[in-house]
Amino acid sequence: MIKRPIIALDFPSQKAIEQFLSKFPADEKLFVKVGMEIFYQAGPAIVNSLKEQGHEIFLDLKLHDIPNTVERTMAGLAKLGVAITTVQAAGGITMMKAAKKGLESGTVPGAKRPKVIAVTQLTSTSQAQMQKEQLIDKTLKESVLHYAKGAQTAGLDGVVCSALEAAEIHAATSADFICLTPGIRPLGSQVGDQKRVVTPQRAREIGSNAIVVGRPITQAKDPYQVYQKIKEEWEDTKNVH
Repeated sequence: MIKRPIIALDFPSQKAIEQFLSKFPADEKLFVKVGMEIFYQAGPAIVNSLKEQGHEIFLDLKLHDIPNTVERTMAGLAKLGVAITTVQAAGGITMMKAAKKGLESGTVPGAKRPKVIAVTQLTSTSQAQMQKEQLIDKTLKESVLHYAKGAQTAGLDGVVCSALEAAEIHAATSADFICLTPGIRPLGSQVGDQKRVVTPQRAREIGSNAIVVGRPITQAKDPYQVYQKIKEEWEDTKNVH
């Protein structure tokens, strides 16, 4: 279990990220998500900057391409020394195997390979959308479980999913298969464009191994106070180790 909530740094510039982080104590080491929005603007420099400040990085680029391209890209990303990165499960088992192979070959000797997890269905996707727009004639839960089992077959470390699916994914895979869950909203916060959301406490109770929280923290008047509240709710368990 990742004890700290992962903060989604969904900002348009490195300056905006620095302004946000200045609202936290200088000695508060965070686990942060760097996604496409900022990585495509600032590139590896933003990852290096955050690492220099002592923060752990979840690099969420959701790679989805032919296996050879994904393998070579992951070999390059491995050198950044991030903790976790992502692919799209829809890319298939061969592509997911290639992603892990690339990370293994690109990891600096003596360093720990970044964990690689697969995105199943986005938490902004409803079952009706999936069936109509993706032409998947299954339930949303069946699709997510199918992708999760494929990710396990490929040797990946886990999946990105809704907390609502975590327990069944663990049952279909294994207890140590990571279920990293976005769509986390504290009581009283705005849902926004998310469809399948839960509170930090509920996520913990139903099997999430890690939670990602964005706007409830990043758009708060006092983000550190909100972060601490979410952290306390998330950590309040006998299973933390």
